[in-house]
Amino acid sequence: MGHKLKITAWISLGIVAGALTTVSLQTVARGALTPLPLEELQQLAAVFGMIKSNYVEPVDDKKLITDAIAGMVAGLDPHSVYLDKKALKDFNEGTTGRFVGVGIEISQEDGLIKVVSPIEGSPAFRAGIKPNDLIIKIDDTLVKGLSLSEGVKRMRGEPNTKVLLTIYRKSESRTFPVSITREEIRTQSVRAKVIEPGYAWIRLSQFQERTVADFARKMEEIYKQEPQLKGLVLDLRNDPGGYLDAAVAVSAAFLPANVTVVSANGQLAESKFTYKAAPEYYQRRGGADPLKHLQEVTKGALKKVALVVLVNEGSASASEIVAGALQDHKRAQLMGNQTFGKGSVQTAVCLEPSFRMDNCPTAALKLTTSRYYTPSGKSIQAKGIVPDVMVDDTQEGNLFAALRTREADLEKHLSSGQGDETKNAANEKARDEARIKLEEELKKPLAERKFPEYGSEKDFQLTQALNQLKGRPVLVSKTLVERAEEKKEE
Repeated sequence: MGHKLKITAWISLGIVAGALTTVSLQTVARGALTPLPLEELQQLAAVFGMIKSNYVEPVDDKKLITDAIAGMVAGLDPHSVYLDKKALKDFNEGTTGRFVGVGIEISQEDGLIKVVSPIEGSPAFRAGIKPNDLIIKIDDTLVKGLSLSEGVKRMRGEPNTKVLLTIYRKSESRTFPVSITREEIRTQSVRAKVIEPGYAWIRLSQFQERTVADFARKMEEIYKQEPQLKGLVLDLRNDPGGYLDAAVAVSAAFLPANVTVVSANGQLAESKFTYKAAPEYYQRRGGADPLKHLQEVTKGALKKVALVVLVNEGSASASEIVAGALQDHKRAQLMGNQTFGKGSVQTAVCLEPSFRMDNCPTAALKLTTSRYYTPSGKSIQAKGIVPDVMVDDTQEGNLFAALRTREADLEKHLSSGQGDETKNAANEKARDEARIKLEEELKKPLAERKFPEYGSEKDFQLTQALNQLKGRPVLVSKTLVERAEEKKEE
């Protein structure tokens, strides 16, 4: 103890479908000698011995210890977690955006796996897989009946191994096999396009290692196509978070130099920090400023272009940092739904002292160490960010938003630490109504369902964002109201 460890701190969501989505910063933690509660540890040892001698069948020592650690950490809050070897692998894949597989974005349709899009340059892309292709078999296993996660697991594997996909292409009314060699895939977290002359849309689905470089490249392409850009929509809907330096960089692309983007406060000195809109706060060690060329190409126009940010209940963590910074500095109008409310910082450290998180061989601990604050000093923990303009998901209303999980829905969530909390009894009723609507919607033919793709012509919130940029009337929600911070059950 007493030695310094290089660690990585994270601001993470880590709840949706077991995903561990993170935001990282480099810091130093000091091991400190803490008095041990000997009586309680004796009880723990007594329980361990009792299980070993009295349980109905033998139990592995390692399993008992790791389960005890996992339970101890899980009892703190929803985002503190013990990462065993498998969970650590999933954690690192989620934060880097890298995995070994075939390279397709997928969804489910009629019990089959539907290709939303092959990732550009991936093995699936090179093999000619197209959007809307249906995968009916993976090797010798029929897809019908498999969950989406089971299908993903079967398509992933070791580099340079083959997987045989049987494809049904509706547009050609034919079924055919495709043998694909797996390789490391880098997911694309940025999509962008010019919607019409003078107006563009850029979507960030997660803040990963390559997000800032991809963001800069996409924005350069937009300005080359549309040099006189009048307005931009930054889409952060359902963005669960990611690397903190990426969130700071995206904020800095739009903000004046050196203004505060985010601050944090915790018990230790290392848990207190302020990040500003300057290269030293987001530039990777030894790397160049990823925004320098973008600012040169745009001649600084990105810091002045009219900006609308779309958010919803799925916008969490790092995406809330960006939204909060742009709102507090009055740089953008926020539109959509109140955000998730994930305002805590986690520090992740490899339990093997000589290893960093990115090459940790065994297990790690992800522990909540701070709350973070927007530039004006507001904690969004268990409340979220309230948009300047509330807009429903669709023209028919906010049909399914009540079903989305938020920070305040999680057991043992932290309070904001900024005043009293209230409990909204109407939420469960709203969820029951939304569940019924969703069940009815799923009975309809696919073409008639109200699940518009983000960025499409049917994207109601995007249409309202464009109206806002053009000074046209916006269809403001008549039902959405500010969500109060909810008290957790004791």
